[in-house]
Amino acid sequence: MHVRAPAILVAARQHGETAVVARFLTRDFGLVAGYVAGGRGRRLRPLVIPGNLLDLQLAARSDSQLPFAKIELVESRGPWLAEPLPAAAIAWVCALTAATLPERQPYAPVHDALEATLSAICHAPSARGWAGALAGYEILLLRELGYGGAGARPTGDLAQIVAVMDTVEAAIDHYLLADRRADVMSARRRLRALLGRMA
Repeated sequence: MHVRAPAILVAARQHGETAVVARFLTRDFGLVAGYVAGGRGRRLRPLVIPGNLLDLQLAARSDSQLPFAKIELVESRGPWLAEPLPAAAIAWVCALTAATLPERQPYAPVHDALEATLSAICHAPSARGWAGALAGYEILLLRELGYGGAGARPTGDLAQIVAVMDTVEAAIDHYLLADRRADVMSARRRLRALLGRMA
């Protein structure tokens, strides 16, 4: 296996003292995992942040082996992690993506929507500018994985968008995260609480 592609890092877990096992969403290859040697080191730690856009190279001798990953930063989400609301939104969409998509199956619409949602979170002046994109991403993910997800990106004021998110929550919890509710849904509950204060 040899892959080089633009990728969005959606999850990273410490492995040993300095390495990281990371999961990346690519447009053409879907969700792929890779071993990042030195991922917790001073040079690579700023790159191994969920939401970062990366240039990814994966290499493995066989399909059963976890590939080694080499990464280069394209765009960092680090500056937004100091802000509670954008940080919660980035954590949620990345955790949701990593927990629900099957490995190595391309979902080009999901990749494109995630990239656009992350861009909106980081560049809109406030949550009112990106909350609709985030809710639309949840709906698209449900639809792409075969669980309905009727409708498109919600519009209206923040209170209306939060109401749509509340409607979709049961489907996400029941269909997408049935075996991972506790840890992944806690990220959504935190985001929902922050958005609720604004609405």
